[in-house]
Amino acid sequence: MNISEITAEQLELFMFILLRVSAMVVTIPIFGNKMVPVRVKAGLSLIIAFLVFPFIKFHIPDLGILSLICGMVGEVIIGIIIGLAGRLAFAGVQIAGQLVGFQMGFAVVNVFDPITSEQVSIIAQFQYLIAMLIFLAVDGHHIFLYAIAESYRIIFPLDFHFSAGLMQSIVEISKDIFIIGVKIGAPIITALLMTTIGFGLIARTVPQINILIVGFPLKIAVGLIGLGLTLPLFTKMLSEFFLNFGDKLNLLLHLM
Repeated sequence: MNISEITAEQLELFMFILLRVSAMVVTIPIFGNKMVPVRVKAGLSLIIAFLVFPFIKFHIPDLGILSLICGMVGEVIIGIIIGLAGRLAFAGVQIAGQLVGFQMGFAVVNVFDPITSEQVSIIAQFQYLIAMLIFLAVDGHHIFLYAIAESYRIIFPLDFHFSAGLMQSIVEISKDIFIIGVKIGAPIITALLMTTIGFGLIARTVPQINILIVGFPLKIAVGLIGLGLTLPLFTKMLSEFFLNFGDKLNLLLHLM
């Protein structure tokens, strides 16, 4: 198609597509991180929008300024919901890392996370990086590309509406943060708890032993060994979550 053949209606439709795609790209895991340059995000958004545009057959009616703004906001919200839903698993992983790090005695051993621009536990950062590798290994990013194409089959431009069912579904999906965090951290936290109980019994029976000096490196060793032993469980759990995440996104799209 020549540039001279592009009509104002086609350009308007492309802008609506670009808004939804851009909102998703800047919020999805990995590609939406602050470490990814803005030019890369913008280029990826344009490429996806160009690929999707020929398959969208929709006539945009004449709109007033207020209706046009509301329609644009709706497209951005759709992209944000799709992108942020994928971050829930990573938030759960960080919660698990924070809990494990606190039990190991790493409450003040934090590192600067360039992704969130916050101080996070070193264990949480380690598990977060492993989770990103698992996400890419199971082609989790393909799910979001499929969600963009599927969203235009379910939700045409200007058709977004925020319902009570959508809000309820978002709340139900949000509980996965705590479920994943507890499931991942429970084995290690339990081992550290039993270690602490053992130290308490030793302190009562053999008071000559300085538990603070002996216990601190031993709890770190127990925590690191626990991280290594539970790594297969960690990988399996996140892989299953990412592989089944497409169904949850599909449910969200049908409620919009």
